[in-house]
Amino acid sequence: MTRILLLLLLVAATAAGQVATFSIVAYDPVNGDWGVTVASRYFSVGSVVPWAEAGVGAVATQANVNVGYGPRALELLRQGRAAKEALDQLLAEDKFEGKDGRQVAIVDGQGRIATYTGPNAPSWAGDRQGKTWSAQGNILVGPQVVESMGRAFEETQGELAERLFAALKAGDAAGGDARGKQSASMLVVRKQGGRNINNDRYIYINVDDNPQPFPELRRLLDMNLGYLYQDKTFKLLRSGKTQDARDAAARAAHYFPDRSDAHLSLGMINYAVGDKKAALTAFRSAQRLDKNFRKQFDAAAARPANKAILEDKAFLKELFPE
Repeated sequence: MTRILLLLLLVAATAAGQVATFSIVAYDPVNGDWGVTVASRYFSVGSVVPWAEAGVGAVATQANVNVGYGPRALELLRQGRAAKEALDQLLAEDKFEGKDGRQVAIVDGQGRIATYTGPNAPSWAGDRQGKTWSAQGNILVGPQVVESMGRAFEETQGELAERLFAALKAGDAAGGDARGKQSASMLVVRKQGGRNINNDRYIYINVDDNPQPFPELRRLLDMNLGYLYQDKTFKLLRSGKTQDARDAAARAAHYFPDRSDAHLSLGMINYAVGDKKAALTAFRSAQRLDKNFRKQFDAAAARPANKAILEDKAFLKELFPE
C-alpha cells in the first residue's frame, strides 16, 4: 500500500510540473564549449531543462521547474553577472509558487559554477560540483547518481560532448530517475562551431519519448559528431591543411563506422599525405561496406586532388587484385 501511494504521489508531482531528472552542466576551456545533458522519466525533457549560449554559459533548470530561469539566466550572464550573482537574482525575482522546490545549475562564461536545490525539491534531490561542472538531480535513487556522474566526467578523455555523455550514462547506471526512463537531451555550444553558417549550436540532440533513450542519444551523438568532423575535413582541405584534415577524417570514420563514404574519404587523404598502408586499410573498410565501391573509388580518384592515385599501378593492383 505504501509503495502504491508513493507511485501515485510521483505521478501527481509530474502532472503538477515537476521535472524529475538528472543533468550535468559543464565548461571546456580548451575548445570553448559550454554544455548541458539531461535525462528523465518526463516527455521531451530537452524542451524544458537545457539552455546554453556560446561565450556566455549553460543552465539546467529542473524539479519544480521555472522554465524562465533558462533564458533569464543567460540574459544576466550576458550582462556580465557571475554565475552566483545570476542565480541570486533569479531566486529574488521568482514570484511563482513553489520556488523552494526548484533546482537549477549555472556555469558562466569563465567556468564558474552556482547551484540551488530547494529544500522541497522531491527527494532524493541534490547536487555535486567539480572545477568546471555541476551534476544535479531530483527523484533519484540516491546521491550515488550525481556522484557517479562527476567521477565519469572527470575520468573521461576527449571533447565536452563525450564527457557529458559518459557522465549521463554513469548516472543512469547508478540508478538514475527512480521512476524509470523516457527522454534525454544534449546541448553543447561553441562559437561558430555548428553545422552550416553562423551556428553556435555544436551539438543539439533530443530523444523525446523512448523506453531506452540512452542508446538512441548515443546514436544521435555519433551522427552529429560524424557530420561535424566531415564538415571540418572539407574546410581543412580547402585551406590546404591536409594533415589536420586527415585527423578530422579519421574522427568522422570513427563516428561513421558503417558508412563507406567516410572510409573512402579517409583513404584518399591518407594516400595524399603519403601513408599508403593506412590508405589501404581505409579503402578496404569502404570496400566491405559498399558493393559498388569501385565505382565510388573511380569517381573520387578522378578529382584533380586525387589523380595521382590512378597512376600508382602497384597500389591499385594491391587494392584491386583481380
